[in-house]
Amino acid sequence: MNRFKILIVDDEKMVRKMIARILESEGMLTYQASNGPDALRMVQEQDFDLIILDIVMEGMDGFQVINELRSLGLLTPVFVLSGRQADNDKVFALGIGADDYVTKPFSTTVLCAKVKACLRRIHISGSKSTCIEAGPFCYICDEMRLLKEECEIPLSSKESFMIKYFMSNPNKVLTKEQIYSNVWGDNAVDDNTIMVHIRRLRTKIEDDPNQPLYLKTVRGVGYQFLIP
Repeated sequence: MNRFKILIVDDEKMVRKMIARILESEGMLTYQASNGPDALRMVQEQDFDLIILDIVMEGMDGFQVINELRSLGLLTPVFVLSGRQADNDKVFALGIGADDYVTKPFSTTVLCAKVKACLRRIHISGSKSTCIEAGPFCYICDEMRLLKEECEIPLSSKESFMIKYFMSNPNKVLTKEQIYSNVWGDNAVDDNTIMVHIRRLRTKIEDDPNQPLYLKTVRGVGYQFLIP
């Protein structure tokens, strides 16, 4: 059985070792990088299942690393670690392609649970060799790919989970609680996180994101993936 490979990027050695120790106790393989350039070199040399990334690092910070990863077309899930607790930092990180935002100091047990939940969703998504069709869209489950009228739309891992959930429930009004539970695996809803990902999805799937035809807001409730 293949073991999940996790890349830990942090300029503090003790933080890297602490995270590595608990992930390895769960049977995962861990790799470490102390800076952004080393991390980028490593992800181009081998595949990782998830990246845990510190934001505040000398030279190249975590935001720059995420931007470079996504510009390279690498959709590996990224968990951001940051001592910054401001909402605008979190919204920015999610907006450029991070999948989760964990503030320092953090519980290694909680971080490990988040990692396992993310990997479990990826494994489930990749194990079903089916296609979901809805209107002009086709989602290929085993490849986590979205096509619109046969043209591929690049998605981050969380965007991929989200569109799959919407397409599996066409025309249903889904509450924010349902979306967050199914996509993030958490019952504590984060409105900002959902809104950021909805906004990003709309820019990719809608002809006019400001007047969406498919991904509708149901005010005070949640969202609806509308297929006429």
